[in-house]
Amino acid sequence: MANRRQFIKLSFMGAGVLAVSSGAYGAIKLLSSPEEVKKLKVDLIRTPTYCEVCFWKCAGWVYKTSDGKIWKIVGNDEDQHCNGRFCPRGTGGVGMYYDEDRLKTPMIRVKERGKQVFREASWDEALDLVAGKMKEISSKYGAESLALYTHGSGSTYFTNLFKAFGSSNIAEPSYAQCRGPRDEAFLATFGEEVYSPEITDIRDTKCLVLIGSHIGENMHNGQIQEMSDAIDKGVTIITVDPRFSTAAGKSRFWLPIKPSTDIALLLAWMHEIIYNDYYDKKYVEKYCSGFDKLKEHVRDFTPEWAYGITTIKPDLIRKTAKEMADASPAVIVHPGRHVTWYGDDTQRIRAIAILNALLGSWGRRGGFYRPAKYDVPSAKIPKYPDPKKTWMDAFPGKFPIASSPVSNAIIDASIPENKPGFLIRGWFINGTNLISSIPDQANTLKAIQNLDLIVSVDTMPMEITGWADVILPECTYLERYDMLRVSPHRKPAIALRMPAAEPKNNTRSGYNIARGLAVKLGLEAFFPFEKQEELLDWQLKQTGSSLEEMVRIGVKTFGREADDLYFSENENVTFSTDSGKIELYSKSFEQAGFDPLPKYVAHEEPSDGYYRLIYGRAPMHTFGRTSNNPNLTDLMHENTVWVNPKVSKVWGLLAGQYIWLKNQDGVISNFKIKVRITERIRWDSVYMVHGFGHSQKQMKRCFGKGASDTQMITKVMTDPLMGGTGMRGNFVTFVTNKSEQEVVS
Repeated sequence: MANRRQFIKLSFMGAGVLAVSSGAYGAIKLLSSPEEVKKLKVDLIRTPTYCEVCFWKCAGWVYKTSDGKIWKIVGNDEDQHCNGRFCPRGTGGVGMYYDEDRLKTPMIRVKERGKQVFREASWDEALDLVAGKMKEISSKYGAESLALYTHGSGSTYFTNLFKAFGSSNIAEPSYAQCRGPRDEAFLATFGEEVYSPEITDIRDTKCLVLIGSHIGENMHNGQIQEMSDAIDKGVTIITVDPRFSTAAGKSRFWLPIKPSTDIALLLAWMHEIIYNDYYDKKYVEKYCSGFDKLKEHVRDFTPEWAYGITTIKPDLIRKTAKEMADASPAVIVHPGRHVTWYGDDTQRIRAIAILNALLGSWGRRGGFYRPAKYDVPSAKIPKYPDPKKTWMDAFPGKFPIASSPVSNAIIDASIPENKPGFLIRGWFINGTNLISSIPDQANTLKAIQNLDLIVSVDTMPMEITGWADVILPECTYLERYDMLRVSPHRKPAIALRMPAAEPKNNTRSGYNIARGLAVKLGLEAFFPFEKQEELLDWQLKQTGSSLEEMVRIGVKTFGREADDLYFSENENVTFSTDSGKIELYSKSFEQAGFDPLPKYVAHEEPSDGYYRLIYGRAPMHTFGRTSNNPNLTDLMHENTVWVNPKVSKVWGLLAGQYIWLKNQDGVISNFKIKVRITERIRWDSVYMVHGFGHSQKQMKRCFGKGASDTQMITKVMTDPLMGGTGMRGNFVTFVTNKSEQEVVS
């Protein structure tokens, strides 16, 4: 097995680069720590921040020269999220600040949607227009006819604004397009979700099972470091993936499973663990309910049964089940992050949760720890008005266990032909590119054409900004204060983000934009502090700190109130489920009309000449938001399509050849993609990195580079429990020339 140094090499490639020329880019010097930064013969100033490039939000220091040039971002040693080390994306964040393609000033549409013709406007004019249209829609149809799509730190401000306005139709695409199934599955099983960052105790685990979870490529910083430490300690890693991922290369066992059959494997593991008495009997008896029903349910799900479905040999299923049992309770069957695959995703993650319960890992060292979060006081504001309707009223009874608004349901509620209970007539979109993040682009565009108002708040001219009526340019996270970061972790902590530089051009912070709109709407009382730094100082003083202190230290970590990171021996624990126990058999699912125990159901397979489309991440990019970043584009400027050698031989494809992809519905990719021929992908599938194939010409570096996987995802298998958009039921074939018919194999 590879050692820690080998594993972490890829994960932190480029993490020590600092520009030391007079310009934004120039000669570079490799620096690996704040101490080395201090040795430079320049007068450096540092300010605290936490990263906005991904949801991990690592805390760090921004170094700049005395004349205000931002040079480098490094990790804060006090931060549990990063332990003083930033990943390539984090260090490359400087490129967001210097990107000349950034949005620069408010813009107002002057021609119909679909034609990107805008004029520049002042902030006053733009906010007046938005506020006026919001009031008009509310007056005619009710405040609930406006919906907010939001992502990132700005969610707090715009959520506050919308709730004050009277609408609770506030969706984070990450729920229905990424993490929602795992949240609901773990809530149903343990009465608690796994949070962000996940509460996985990887540093002390003895066995780590990854099912489509690409640690090392998705760059979840703290997990990568903990996994590296675990490798040094001899951890057993089991990777289940049709692709030989970076994690698979560090694993003792790689199970190249047939796509869409994961539930069958999980059920077979349960069978082995139960019928060989591998499960933690004491733990299950004390904390779990429904074991007898589960045992009967998995009676016939033998490794031989699973072999015929998954193509994983029975002895390998048995051997890996025994590896988990031998490590118990210091074992983690990882819940994953992007888990919206086949439409039965909540049930698949339920199977993962059940497996963890059988192994006794929840609340145990090396399994899942109890998180702690610091409670920062909120400003005193008026009571929000009760919304007259919520997103659930648009389609009553649909997605009954969804605990958050479902983004695709709001899109459907914006289309009159769908006959929703009420019609959504305006979207306010903050920090999320709906065109790339939500599948079935044609449906999204259909909804857009029916709207009375689209407002986009972003830092870059993404595809979605081209459809907006009003564009409100936000400054980057390096130019603004934001809310205190209080993410749960092993110890409660707070982290400060403050501006390292003044906002470039005519951009503003999310807080400033939201408060400016609140003033125009007569909702100023919901933003009682004119400046966010005043709010932060007030909050910090309530905690015994101050803005001045946090500017100096960046991160403040507090002790836990009790020594309860893990369950103590024989501790009586009441879980936040209906039974007060870990529910192996879910009565809440049963009451909602769904299977109380996971079942395997076969999914559609590709027809001749087509291959299942699988997508993933790269360590230097986060979705599509970094693909124009000048620092990170240099590391990866386009994606490739991975093709098995057997397939490439049949089709006559060559390594490095550019082709187009065509999906089962006849959609051909707008842009070509380079072929990578590799044994690291199964013959029945192809793989590509998400976030490329941008069609927005204003982003000059990434326009037309690679292909968009989202464009190929026209078939969506919706999870009936919570609305998640299963995206891995799409199949593609190869086109060598868009002016001709596809190649015939």
